[in-house]
Amino acid sequence: MRNLEHYVTNYNQWRKIFGEPPVDISNPQDLQRIAGRVESDLSPENLTCDGELAADVVAKQHRYLIAVAKEIKQLNPSIQFWEIDHV
Repeated sequence: MRNLEHYVTNYNQWRKIFGEPPVDISNPQDLQRIAGRVESDLSPENLTCDGELAADVVAKQHRYLIAVAKEIKQLNPSIQFWEIDHV
């Protein structure tokens, strides 16, 4: 769960900046919210910063986000990810 914990820590830091409460992977609603965020981060526009990032940076970030998604699925197999479940 190392990747997921890292992702959630970073996500919660951003949430704090905007005055939002932290999310917790033990809460099913929060886990779904985190999954939605990962799905959004995996979109081509977000993953590549609209084509501004180098291919090696994009590949590394893609591997990281897929690892996070797989860890989420370990906690709740019913959560769907397009990149994992439909490709």
